[in-house]
Amino acid sequence: MSLDVVVRGGQVVMPAGARRLDIGVSDGVIVELAAELAGAREVDATGLHVFPGVVDAHVHLNEPGRTEWEGFETGSRALAAGGATAFLDMPLNSSPPVLTRERFEEKRALGEQKSLLDFGLWGGLTPLNLDQMDDLADAGVIGFKAFMSNSGLDEFPAVDDVTLYEGMRAAARLGLVVGTHAESDDFTRRLTVAARAGGGRSVRDYLATRPVVTELEAVGRALLYAHETGAALHLVHLSSGAAVALAAEWKAKGVDVSVETCPHYLHFTDEDVERVGAALKCAPPLRPRAVQDDLWRHVLAGDVDTVGSDHSPAPPSMKTSDDFFALWGGISGAQSTLNVLLDGGHHRRGLPLEAVAALSALNPARRFRLPGKGRMEVGADADLALVRLEETFTLTELHDRWQQNPYRGETFRGRVHATYSRGRKVYENGVFDDSVRGRLLRPLPASQKV
Repeated sequence: MSLDVVVRGGQVVMPAGARRLDIGVSDGVIVELAAELAGAREVDATGLHVFPGVVDAHVHLNEPGRTEWEGFETGSRALAAGGATAFLDMPLNSSPPVLTRERFEEKRALGEQKSLLDFGLWGGLTPLNLDQMDDLADAGVIGFKAFMSNSGLDEFPAVDDVTLYEGMRAAARLGLVVGTHAESDDFTRRLTVAARAGGGRSVRDYLATRPVVTELEAVGRALLYAHETGAALHLVHLSSGAAVALAAEWKAKGVDVSVETCPHYLHFTDEDVERVGAALKCAPPLRPRAVQDDLWRHVLAGDVDTVGSDHSPAPPSMKTSDDFFALWGGISGAQSTLNVLLDGGHHRRGLPLEAVAALSALNPARRFRLPGKGRMEVGADADLALVRLEETFTLTELHDRWQQNPYRGETFRGRVHATYSRGRKVYENGVFDDSVRGRLLRPLPASQKV
C-alpha cells in the first residue's frame, strides 16, 4: 500500500499502553501501525510520545456575535497548540445562541471558513426552544446544553424542572446527549442576594455563594430526570469528588451518565483565585485543596470520563473590577488540558498514559459518537499530538485572543511539540499552517458503533 505520510519512531499511546510503532497515513487516515514502514513523506517522532489528538468537548468560541471575545480562528489555534484536533463548541456565548437550525447553520458556515480543526456544535436546551430540538438534531448537533442556574445571559435562560425533564425526554427519543451545567439556581441566587445585602464584593464572598452542596443538589436532580426519561446525561465541569461519586452511584444503577471535569479544577484551588483574581473566576468555582485531592482520587479511580477545558474568554473590560461579583466568569484554558493531565496526572500521581489519552480523546469521541476521532488504530483519522513527555517548560506563549490566561507562567512537565489533523501538520513549536481547514463533525446514529 502506498503511504502519504509515515510518523516514524514514536512511542504510540494506545489502550494497552505506549509502544514503539510507525504510523502509516493515507488520505488522512491511519492505515498501518507497524514496526517499520516507508512512505512518501516521513515525520521523525524519535523521542516523542504520540497521543490521539485531544477532543475538547467543552469550549466557548462565541462566534458569531461575540467574536471579539474569541472566535474560530484564534480559538482553534490555541486548541491546536495544546494538542487538540477536534472540539465541540457550546451554543453560548454566540449571539444569538444556537437555539434554532438557522443559528446552527450560521455557526457551521463560519467554523468551516475559519477553524483549523474539525468541530462539532452543541445545541441549546432552554425554555425558549423545546419545539426546535428535532430540527437541531436533524441539522447535526452533537447534543443539547442546559443551564440549571443563571447562565449570565438573558438570551440563554436556565431550564426550569419541567423544561429539563421534557427536554431529556425529547433527547432520549432523538438519541442525543443532554449536557447540564449543574448548580442549584435557588441556592446560588439566595446566597448571592444575602451576600450582596451584607456588602459582599470579595473573592471569598463570591466563593461562599457557591458551596459544593449547590452542585450536589443539581447533580442529583439531573440524575433523577435521566433515570426517569432514559436520557443520556453528560454532567459538565464537575468541581468536586462528592458530585463525581454521586454520578457513579447512579451509573451503577443503570443511568446513562458521563462525567466531565476541567483542568482548572485539577490544577488550581481557591487560594489561587485570591492570588490570581479575575482570570480564575468561574462557576462552579475553584475549591479548597482537600476537595481537589478528592477529585483527583476519582480521576485516578476511573470515575471521571472526560476532561474538557471549558475555555470561556471575555474582553479585558469584563474581567476588570474591584467587585468580584461583577466580573465575567470564565477561564481561558484551551491550550492546557494535556499539560495538566500529563504533569499533575501522569508525572505527579501516576495516571497511566493510556488513561490520559482516554480522558482527553477516546472517551469524548465515544460519548458523542464522533466517527474516526479519539483513537490510535487502523481506520481512525490521523489526528496526532506529538509530545515531549519528559520536557519541563514554563508556559509563556499563548494563542487565544485575549491571553488573560491563568496558566501563563505555570510550569509543566510534558510539552506538545506538534499537532497533526487528519495527517496534516497544523502546529509545530509555535508555528501554524493556516491553510488547513476543519470540517463539521456530526454524531453517528445511536445504533452504530463508534
